Amino acid sequence: MDRSRRGGTNGSRPSPETSVPAASRLTVKSRKSQNRRRPGSLWSRMPRPRAIADACGRAARRSLPGLAATAAITLVGSGIWLGYSFITTSERFAITSIEIHGESHLTEDQVRAAMPVRVGDNVFATNLDTVTGQLRLAPWIASATAHRMLPDTLVVEIREHAAAAIVDLGALYLVDTSGHPFKRAQLEAGDGSGLPVITGLLRTAYDTDPVGTAAVVTSALATLAAWTAEPGRPAIGEVHVDPHAQITLRTYDHATAIQLGSLGSELTARMRTFDAAWAELTELERTRATFIHLDARADQVTVALAPTKD
Repeated sequence: MDRSRRGGTNGSRPSPETSVPAASRLTVKSRKSQNRRRPGSLWSRMPRPRAIADACGRAARRSLPGLAATAAITLVGSGIWLGYSFITTSERFAITSIEIHGESHLTEDQVRAAMPVRVGDNVFATNLDTVTGQLRLAPWIASATAHRMLPDTLVVEIREHAAAAIVDLGALYLVDTSGHPFKRAQLEAGDGSGLPVITGLLRTAYDTDPVGTAAVVTSALATLAAWTAEPGRPAIGEVHVDPHAQITLRTYDHATAIQLGSLGSELTARMRTFDAAWAELTELERTRATFIHLDARADQVTVALAPTKD
């Protein structure tokens, strides 16, 4: 064996200095340590005064429009507030007159009493919607409007319900032409003066079906209107509608019951039959008539007379 290939002829191990290549003794520095710079002083890292001044100038120029807008809004808002404060507190705009138009059953004092505004209140501080809303709570008032007449007048226009009849629904109520009750009738106050009374309707039926009940009332009113279209017919004080929609008119003077039958198209023909029979009766017979039946046939009439007193 060739000993020279094994590191020497004498059999000794080679020394570390001679066995390690020279390149392996090089120390490789990390990239991080190579890029690290020595920190400078704090003053050297501060921006220069000129750069600071330029930045402040740019910031001020950018903020000028916003500051101007804010100032303008503040001035306008202050002016509006001062103006509102003036007109809502100035004695110049204190209400000296409240004009009422459209009243009929109600008096002007009654309308003013229902309003949440008084003479002396500020005309601009008065909420018109509140005024009209409060007025519509009054039973007689169907609608109301209000407007200001500067500098010191409030004008109110009202529309009252038009009472067409009194309907008995367990208690007496005034109804308008739509058939809906709008007010409890106070007969002692003259609410029902000259109005016919509609009877036969049940309060439970109205509570269950107010629209249907109102339709029956309007049909009764239409029948009454057709009756009064002929001036020679006796005045009617009561219109009775039974649960089967059979209608009976009762005269105002002698309480004669005129049974017309079912509501419908034959009512006009039955009224003509009544006219023919009524014309044949004498004045005494008319006062003695208790029932006039027209409900069997449109061309047939039966008259029941009260017995004469001996």
